Amino acid sequence: QVHLVESGGGLVQAGGSLRLSCAASGSIFRGFTMGWYRQAPGNQRELVARITSTDITVYADSVKGRFTISRDNAKNTVYLQMNSLKPEDTGVYYCNTFPRRPEYWGQGTQVTVSS
Repeated sequence: QVHLVESGGGLVQAGGSLRLSCAASGSIFRGFTMGWYRQAPGNQRELVARITSTDITVYADSVKGRFTISRDNAKNTVYLQMNSLKPEDTGVYYCNTFPRRPEYWGQGTQVTVSS
């Protein structure tokens, strides 16, 4: 059984920073491409960044240059460093494999950026 537990969200002013963490248990992580997704109110869940098992990263245009995804295979953890946050970054952030697997969704972590 697979569990993904996100943490690190919070309320921050525009221009601020947050670091999200996703701890993975079970059989996934090593060898898998992992992604961070977010869902704003009224919007579909979207991919914001992904990282392969060999640390190749890809970012959505909206976060490029501001967000950095990384992983620590020894800790089965993937991170999302978010800098220069904007109000439009507000949403619930989730991690999952890429491509996403519905059965892997966790509870997410709320990020709220005030203007």
